Amino acid sequence: MDTAHPQLTEIKPLLCGYIREARFKLDPSKVPDDDAVHDIRVLLKKSRASLKLLEIITGTEVFKREYGNLREAGRIMSSWRETSVLRKLLKDLKKNHPLVFEQMTDNEKIVSLLKRNDAITRPDEGMKRDIEEILSILHKSENRMRFINMHTDDQNILLKSIKATWNLASLTYIKARIYPRETNIHELRKKTKDLMFQLFFFRPLNPGAVKSLEKKLDTLGQYLGKYNDLSVLIKTLGYKYRPSVTPGAEDELALIIRTGQDRYLKKIWPLSEKLFYPGKKLEDIIDLK
Repeated sequence: MDTAHPQLTEIKPLLCGYIREARFKLDPSKVPDDDAVHDIRVLLKKSRASLKLLEIITGTEVFKREYGNLREAGRIMSSWRETSVLRKLLKDLKKNHPLVFEQMTDNEKIVSLLKRNDAITRPDEGMKRDIEEILSILHKSENRMRFINMHTDDQNILLKSIKATWNLASLTYIKARIYPRETNIHELRKKTKDLMFQLFFFRPLNPGAVKSLEKKLDTLGQYLGKYNDLSVLIKTLGYKYRPSVTPGAEDELALIIRTGQDRYLKKIWPLSEKLFYPGKKLEDIIDLK
């Protein structure tokens, strides 16, 4: 092998580092704050994206086992993240549309979401068990990683893997664009994040181009994330349209939320099209030879 040729960033040390860092941010005796929850979830997403890139080397059986464990850790945390995000969304909506919220002071779900007791710093027994379970999952996963072969001298193998991720993201875009259901748009968000996190390891091959693409994917992911948060909010509020002679405040709030989603879609589709239009390949955007 020509040692002068740029080499990919070694994946295994970073993968283990993601898991270790996530572990260190959790303490069974403390309620994790919003920043910690966000950071841990990002670290777990990076870990899972790395495993997807490596499946071609580790094999499907190992991938499914490790990916499943990390996914379970993320699932346990999902409700923590949603509560904090939805609270922030509602506070922003209340600030911008106070008259609407003045008519919904008896809405128990809204009152419950807006309520926050910052004096609680120690987790209840349920959260403590969840934190301990997550720590156990991450500790065992990190230990197993030490004995899993994740290295290859043939960089073309990993190039094949990142191209497969790109193709999957492209197909997901087409499906979401033709059938713009919330589940399809959410799937596009997940595939976009996978691609962005995986591209990090390819920076040495073409630093400027890779970073530029990562930035575009990050912007797209932010728009998709905000669209999805509004979807989750309207579902959490339990809103159902019911024909009425006089529409209520709940209807007005739902329209405000949908309008917000429309604004994000106007940003999502043009950017997605530039990246994933049918026939466009990863090598059309960046040279990773």
